[in-house]
Amino acid sequence: MADFRDALSDFAPTLPRHARLIGVDLGTKTIGVAVSDVERRIATPVETIARVKFGADAGKLIAIAAKQEAAAVVIGLPLNMDGTEGPRAQATRAFVRNIARMTPTPFLFWDERLSTAAVTRSLIEQDASRAKRAEVVDRMAAAYILQGALDFLARLAREADAS
Repeated sequence: MADFRDALSDFAPTLPRHARLIGVDLGTKTIGVAVSDVERRIATPVETIARVKFGADAGKLIAIAAKQEAAAVVIGLPLNMDGTEGPRAQATRAFVRNIARMTPTPFLFWDERLSTAAVTRSLIEQDASRAKRAEVVDRMAAAYILQGALDFLARLAREADAS
């Protein structure tokens, strides 16, 4: 199994200095989308795309990435708790293989285990209604995934500055 940190470490030096990243939580019914600021410090939930079919879903995601001038897309890979890949991870990899043919924007995988659970728990703590949680959970999960990658990039930069 590929190490997400190694892939992001290898990719980091190729990132333009001030460029956004897009975060994606790919679900079976919806796609949560988040975007970083140009300094790549904060991930902000942007949109939830209702899935219809691959071409339309991919087109919307590519359009968002283009509008945001994203340097890359960080997509959550839903691993099993033991780190193995099940059917959902395979479906996510297939989605990326297909969309990668449609855009030059690079895609990077990031471990998304427990992202939706963490976001849901946070929303419950904030006393969000079930309807409100359903409305925002996917794009907030995308922000959670993206924030993990941004935090990792920040650690890499601090380590490089210290050496």
